[in-house]
Amino acid sequence: MFAGFPVEDLVFLAVSLVVAGALTGLLAGVFGVGGGALVVPVLYEVFRVIGVPEDVRMPLCVGTSLAVIIPTSIRSFNAHRAKGMVDMSILKIWAVPVVLGVILGSYIARFAPPDLFKIIFVIVAVFSALRLLFAADRWKLGAQMPGKLLMSIYGAVIGILSALMGIGGGQLSSLFMTFYGRPIHQAVATSSGLGVIISIPGALGFIYAGWPKMAVLPPLSLGYVSLIGFLLFVPTSVWTAPIGARLAHRLSKRKLEVVFGLFLLTVAGRFVWSLVA
Repeated sequence: MFAGFPVEDLVFLAVSLVVAGALTGLLAGVFGVGGGALVVPVLYEVFRVIGVPEDVRMPLCVGTSLAVIIPTSIRSFNAHRAKGMVDMSILKIWAVPVVLGVILGSYIARFAPPDLFKIIFVIVAVFSALRLLFAADRWKLGAQMPGKLLMSIYGAVIGILSALMGIGGGQLSSLFMTFYGRPIHQAVATSSGLGVIISIPGALGFIYAGWPKMAVLPPLSLGYVSLIGFLLFVPTSVWTAPIGARLAHRLSKRKLEVVFGLFLLTVAGRFVWSLVA
């Protein structure tokens, strides 16, 4: 036993998180996301195996995911910006409303039932996947990005949903930008910057939200952030993020959409199963 865990469980935890960290970095670079769409389901399975209680398992996954996204999204954003594909004007408009949305989402997380996190994750992931797989370029809300007021409203919504899903906002903002005619490669690159804006206040918010639950959380947790999960995920995810960014710019637009859509459906299916099983 070590820190209350059997040694074999700790070995399983370490190997799973290191491998998943490498895959998370690739996703962050390829899709302009912080990798939360992979981090959350992986952590859910790992925490289930080591016996984390059901009522705190999902928010612990979400909070840890947001912490992991901090260095991963920074590395991914820098890689995309170096290629000149990031639209900084959009990030400047979204910065404040997105952070306010994250703060509100983190507050909701303190009182929300565990299944709420799964339901939101499934709804957004399925909608995003259907848009990518079947609509191609047919779903349009306009030929140009909307004005600052509407952009601010969208930004706040993205912040709330990202906080409750444990993601860097990449899949939400990419979807939004393609609705207004932005090319998928530019949408992916610009969305990588949202991960930086969302993950830092999001992780701090989940530390606050989980503080009253410290007695039932596993060792080495800081509120709803698992420090061991963070430390094992980060090294390989930061290392592989630039590789994913280079791969993204080599894929065709349609291939990028199809691969991302299939991935989102897979993740959504896992959480639907956990809700009904």
